[in-house]
Amino acid sequence: MTDSNPPSSPPLGSTRTPSVRPASIRSSHTGTNHSLRSQTSSRTTEETPLLAREDANESDGERQQSDGALPAAPSALRSLHDHTKGGRRWPSILALVLLCLVVIVIMALAFFAPAIVKEYAMQATTFEPTSLSIDSFTPTGVRARIEGDLTMDASRVKKKAVRDLGRFGTWVAKEVESGETDVEVTLPEYGNVVLGTATVPPIKISVRNGHTTHVNFLSDLQPGNVDGIRRVANDWLDGKLGQLRVQGKAKVPLKSGLLRLGDQSVAHSVVLEGDDIPSMPEYDILRLNFHETDLPGTQKGMAADVALRVGNKYPLDFTVPPLGFNILVDGCASSDPYIMLADATTGDVHIEPKEDLYLNVSGIVRGLPEALTQACPGSQESPLDALLGEYIHGNDTTIYVRGSDSPSPDTPKWITDLISGITVPVPFPGHTFDHLIRNFTLANVHFGLPDPFAKPGSPEAQPQISAKIKALVALPEEMNFNIDVGRVRADADVYYHGKKLGYLDLREWQRANSTRADVDGLPGLAVEAAIRKAPLQVTDDDIFSEVVQALVFGGKMVYLTVKAGVDVEMKTALGEFAVRKIPAEGVVPVKPISGGGIGTFAPKLGNLKILDTGSSSITLQAEVNVTNPTEYSATVPYIDINILNNGTILGHATAKDVRVVPGPNENILVTAVWDPLISSGSKGQAVGKEFLSQYISGWNSTITLKTHKGSIPSQPALGKALESMEIVMPTPKLSAPVPGHGDGDGGDDKDMGPHFIEDATMHLFTSSATFTLLSPLKYSTLFITYINATAFYKDDPAGHIDYDLQFAVPPGATTSPRLPVDWSLGSVGYDAVKGALAARLS
Repeated sequence: MTDSNPPSSPPLGSTRTPSVRPASIRSSHTGTNHSLRSQTSSRTTEETPLLAREDANESDGERQQSDGALPAAPSALRSLHDHTKGGRRWPSILALVLLCLVVIVIMALAFFAPAIVKEYAMQATTFEPTSLSIDSFTPTGVRARIEGDLTMDASRVKKKAVRDLGRFGTWVAKEVESGETDVEVTLPEYGNVVLGTATVPPIKISVRNGHTTHVNFLSDLQPGNVDGIRRVANDWLDGKLGQLRVQGKAKVPLKSGLLRLGDQSVAHSVVLEGDDIPSMPEYDILRLNFHETDLPGTQKGMAADVALRVGNKYPLDFTVPPLGFNILVDGCASSDPYIMLADATTGDVHIEPKEDLYLNVSGIVRGLPEALTQACPGSQESPLDALLGEYIHGNDTTIYVRGSDSPSPDTPKWITDLISGITVPVPFPGHTFDHLIRNFTLANVHFGLPDPFAKPGSPEAQPQISAKIKALVALPEEMNFNIDVGRVRADADVYYHGKKLGYLDLREWQRANSTRADVDGLPGLAVEAAIRKAPLQVTDDDIFSEVVQALVFGGKMVYLTVKAGVDVEMKTALGEFAVRKIPAEGVVPVKPISGGGIGTFAPKLGNLKILDTGSSSITLQAEVNVTNPTEYSATVPYIDINILNNGTILGHATAKDVRVVPGPNENILVTAVWDPLISSGSKGQAVGKEFLSQYISGWNSTITLKTHKGSIPSQPALGKALESMEIVMPTPKLSAPVPGHGDGDGGDDKDMGPHFIEDATMHLFTSSATFTLLSPLKYSTLFITYINATAFYKDDPAGHIDYDLQFAVPPGATTSPRLPVDWSLGSVGYDAVKGALAARLS
């Protein structure tokens, strides 16, 4: 089919489908031709039927010729009519309708339902920042580059009506562009204090559901009220910030295409709580080094170099300028102001998005303030003691970091003003020093027994040890400065086979000296200190008994473990201060009694004196010589020991203020009370008589010395522990001061030593006898008050003496007075006496 219309005619009868894109809508048009065409169109429209009849006789060409150039509106109507006839003009109708609907919807959403659109936009919009970098610091704030993805998600809208209308409206609008906007961020709970302001440039975003727009823009950020920001930061650091409501306010100029939507007031609040509130970042101390440094003038200080790794989970990218900080520590009480310890500085620090931060911090301690080293009220410890004590025991300590003046003039002043009022508590991990003190030993040990008259529980009432402490101290690798140890003290627990024996009280300061030494290839100190009369408090009597018995009878080295908390007073470039409770552990070997038996003491008794007598007792004094086979010395203020014979207590001996040294110990003065009756009753009396009979008869006799619970009154446990230790000592021989005595003529007497009855002479005509008596005492005179004796000759009685008159026996050899003899007439013994004819009869 060919087109019969001339080329200049409008394509009303064309079969080409017109574009569905609507024509541009112009707000106004001018000109006379337009007016004329409008009038012509109006007339034509009034005269022409709206719908063409099927039986119209006129052809298109004829009407075109008769009417001439037709106006636009009739042409359009006829085009629609012709398209309806042909079935090919409906897309043009739909495009026109849609164009009208779009205009109506945008006008309705923008002018008639702004609240619904705003609610939809607020709930459906999500922004995920991918990078936040600071382009530069300005004198009043920072210029930040913000990148992120802005997504429209209709599923986040709670109300269905709002969701449906919003989806439809944003589908129609497709894109929205904002103008330059100032955003103010406030904190309603803090009196609407301004946290900061930001200037946001124009941004064009896709607002259709499910669409994501990547945004990238620069924004000038300025901090708000500095005091308010500090208040919020301090509440966060103190753990008082359970939740935080942040409100942003802005007037945003909007347009969609060429249609301006006006300025929209936007206010949005976000409540941060739980994990939403940022937490203190995790950090690790990679390296810590202390060393001396020169200060202006002639002073020296202590420098600390710290290498840190700080975790960063935020999309931040910027460079922090050099900053300065004050390092503070706690005072005596929580209400006391912090004590300035050091100042620290950092260099330029570049932070990359979600990358761990590695930085170096340098600090200088210029001196130790008096408030730091002075003992707290009601305590023996200073704040420095508490700080170091927690650190060396591996406990986390807390230091406080507060901003100060920057070391660089390029750092904006608003930064230092902001951080100077914020104090951040920083947990400082402790460092255990369990093996800091090694080879902890005691040398030149001297043991002292308790003072029996001391107040129970006092140091004087405990066994005491004097010795030289030797220890090797391995210095931590962090400490690269000179140290001199001036004094030490400690509380040491003593263990035997893993069980606590007691503790050694070294609470008094002891002078010490130190020299540089190599400790397992590391720098260290060799420290020596002399301790004097340190009390040993026995807490387990059974363990103590085991130790004593092992020393006396075991014959092997006894190893005692000492675990101590040592206080060290040291001198450094900062002055003198004490480091307290440094853990120390060592093994102290104690040599046993030589030969594994107490007999090696080899005690010998001599120079007996009678000090007093009673009805059944004698108080004696003697000098004892003893050999100490050990390397240890001891001081014995008081000790009381039982005297036994054949397991029966016959009396007790007491020694006071005795000092025993290694090797021979002579002339130890001992006082003994001989009282078998009081000590063991009738049995003791019988055993005592038998013992004395053997003794004065010159037989070899011994006595046994044994401790008891009351041996050391202030330490009954010690006396009990020594009960199993028995010292067997031979009784002293009778002296023979007169030449010729002691030769004896008894050929069958194996003991050729002197006897108490050295010689006897019988007088037949006067029926009497005289005796030569040899006294064992050098200084005292014996008085014999009664004699009941029988003379035998080869087991046959010869006579009997019963004499009750007192006579004296001075030291040395003495002849007794003539004692009357009642002869046994007719006996074999009497006949033998008569046959001797006054000869001497032994």
